[in-house]
Amino acid sequence: MKTNKDTKTLSQIINEQFGAIGTIERTEFEEGYENFKFGALVHDARIEKGLTQEQLAVKCGTNKSYISKVENNVKDVRISTLQRIIEVGLGGRLNLSITL
Repeated sequence: MKTNKDTKTLSQIINEQFGAIGTIERTEFEEGYENFKFGALVHDARIEKGLTQEQLAVKCGTNKSYISKVENNVKDVRISTLQRIIEVGLGGRLNLSITL
């Protein structure tokens, strides 16, 4: 297989843009990405269930604006609220883990 010498991996690009693992800039990037990923997961699950933001909000006892903020990484979410969105609103199960 022929490769282009100018081709970079995603890891190389992230290192160039945000620094090496352990730097402040890289840590901030990774934390932001995790929050973004969470919102995207909620969004994708809601779409898969065929629900609008309004319908999901009604099912879990919140409002459309709150769901929008969660999906767009504008709002910090309490674990209890997240659990209610996932379990009551989406009929799923929230799994948490700690990696050391």
